[in-house]
Amino acid sequence: MERMSSDLNVQKIQFKNMTEVTMFILLGFTDDFEVQVFLFLLFSAIYIFTLVGNLGLVVLVVGDSRLHNPMYYFLSVLSFLDACYTTVVTPKMLVNFLKENKSISFFGCAVQMLLFVTLGTTECFLLAAMAYDRYVAIYNPLLYTVSMSPRVYVTLIMASYTGGILHGTVHTVATFSLSFCDSNEIRHVFCDIPALLALSCSDTHTNELLILYLVGLIEIITILIVLVSYGFILFAILNMRSAEGRRKVFSTCGSHLTGVSIYHGTILFSYMRPSSSYASKHDMVVSIFYTIVIPMLNPIIYSLRNKDVKEAMKKLLRECGS
Repeated sequence: MERMSSDLNVQKIQFKNMTEVTMFILLGFTDDFEVQVFLFLLFSAIYIFTLVGNLGLVVLVVGDSRLHNPMYYFLSVLSFLDACYTTVVTPKMLVNFLKENKSISFFGCAVQMLLFVTLGTTECFLLAAMAYDRYVAIYNPLLYTVSMSPRVYVTLIMASYTGGILHGTVHTVATFSLSFCDSNEIRHVFCDIPALLALSCSDTHTNELLILYLVGLIEIITILIVLVSYGFILFAILNMRSAEGRRKVFSTCGSHLTGVSIYHGTILFSYMRPSSSYASKHDMVVSIFYTIVIPMLNPIIYSLRNKDVKEAMKKLLRECGS
């Protein structure tokens, strides 16, 4: 009886300590106000540039008939995705730079994670679809319009979003089923999975396995599609007789391969590690790179080296100036 009474007392103490978390505090980089003002100005400029660049690219593709082909449709979807992706994180981060109260509700944190993981995963699948599109266009150009018909590329885009939604839902439900009892302070600028796992007082082994297997599987599949597609593309390039044709293909595919390499590299660094190795400062920098910096770079990577996009941009500027 004494033992049962002792166990009950321990359970009561544990229950008392496990108070329900209704909000989180996003600690961010620093408490220094001057540094936070500088970061606010810096990331505001990056965010504006990102929105203008990505949404501008969407307008170019929609408005110029020369860009009405699957390659540019994929590019416009990627640009819209990047604009949404960075919007999930950046506005809240900018507000927190200038506020003392850096809280986010439990529900708001869950929604942010759901959208963030969904859009990030969708981009992985979309980049793989874009690699396949380039393979079809270069390896067998005569059958390109048949092989990449509207039914095919719309299906690839919808499948990318479906995969993203499913992946985002699984991780969000798994993460927010955990208990958060010791602290509600997230050492990050947004609700990222590793930061929340490091914060939880529950056993996160299952969550870490989900990340390892699901993120690992998605990374393997999408990277493999890219590598195989570019293997065939390289073979086709080597058999080209025209130097101008090889230069154009290298320019287009080099841009895509650069974007893919940067994006997947940062994702592998962030998620393919146990939460015990989570280091707030380093992981925040990497997370900001793929959520804020890469969406800013994508319009530059995909447009400045693309002759058709530059011509469409010049045409639009002339029409606006006249």
